[in-house]
Amino acid sequence: MREKIKIIIADDQELIRDSLKIVLSANQDMEVIDTVADGREVIRSVRSAKPDVILMDVRMPGMDGVSCTQIIKENYPQIKIIILTTFDDDEYVYNALKYGASGYLLKGVSMAELSAAIRTVYSGKAMINPDIAVKVVRLFSQMAKGNYTIQVDDRSIEDIGRTEWKVIQQVGYGRSNKEIAAALNLSEGTVRNCLSSVLGKLDLRDRTQLAIWAVQTGVTTRNLDKA
Repeated sequence: MREKIKIIIADDQELIRDSLKIVLSANQDMEVIDTVADGREVIRSVRSAKPDVILMDVRMPGMDGVSCTQIIKENYPQIKIIILTTFDDDEYVYNALKYGASGYLLKGVSMAELSAAIRTVYSGKAMINPDIAVKVVRLFSQMAKGNYTIQVDDRSIEDIGRTEWKVIQQVGYGRSNKEIAAALNLSEGTVRNCLSSVLGKLDLRDRTQLAIWAVQTGVTTRNLDKA
């Protein structure tokens, strides 16, 4: 029998935490190893519990789910995070996406859908509720069309190497470091180093700015093999 998926549930409402734990624990392939009430407790728990997946509410006191996602993904990139959100959480969804969450589900999702989402992100794929996906695509489309223009010094572009261009293109596709590594036959460490180098050369803050710039400048539509 394969190992169970180890899960931490983070939500400031005790009833939700307890309900989710009962339902998810009924799955033979899942084990809820901890339930916590805010982002700070998540970070403390992660150090000892070492979960595979964190089910994270975005609106929590002390430290919200977005800030917590950023810290967790920077220090434990292998941990998958599913954000639980509501329709009026647009900014949270965008920022959680920026920091590397693997899944986004609306509160009120069925338990079958939630269990399926956990299995999906655990396998290395992304899981976004269709209603949220529409919002995210619309937001990025607006940004890429010029409502949010990323400016880069033309001289800095000259320093971008062939492999770095390919990584930029993959970021523009919205792919994770793991997916980029697989697509380009590189290690995840090499991808991270490439990204760090590119962001430094282009003087961009993060991969979201890089993704928008890649779309705006047409990098995502180029045939880089012929470049």
